Amino acid sequence: MAETPLVGIVMGSTSDMPVMEECAKQLEAFGVPYELMVASAHRQPEKVHEWASTAADRGIRVIVAAAGKAAHLGGVVAAFTPLPVITVPMKTSDLGGLDSLLSMVQMPTGVPVACVAINGAKNAGILATQILGTGMPEYREVISAMKQEMAEG
Repeated sequence: MAETPLVGIVMGSTSDMPVMEECAKQLEAFGVPYELMVASAHRQPEKVHEWASTAADRGIRVIVAAAGKAAHLGGVVAAFTPLPVITVPMKTSDLGGLDSLLSMVQMPTGVPVACVAINGAKNAGILATQILGTGMPEYREVISAMKQEMAEG
């Protein structure tokens, strides 16, 4: 995308891509520029640290982090940035995503993350746009139009 990304999407594995494409598609539909990266909090902690700690300086305003199983990515990202972090728990073969969900909603005090439903990537894109809309009227208008369209539905 030519514009400076406002949303950073990060996922722990390329296997998360089919789900997270829904977040990207939603952001594209709203005209929100984003960047996307794959990095594991467990296997590539230095890469995650560098990306998260420099996100605000790059113009990112909201981060969406997707992970499965132990699902530490969102919390690790939140530890390294002052930006809001929305987490997407991935459905897993072991516990159906409940493991991911519980990992994400149990962040310690001082390291909050928002959490959408298991595989709720589309809602993560909507929520990221709503957060942008608190200070950017063009995105508030996009969300208002979406809600009006849903109501007329």
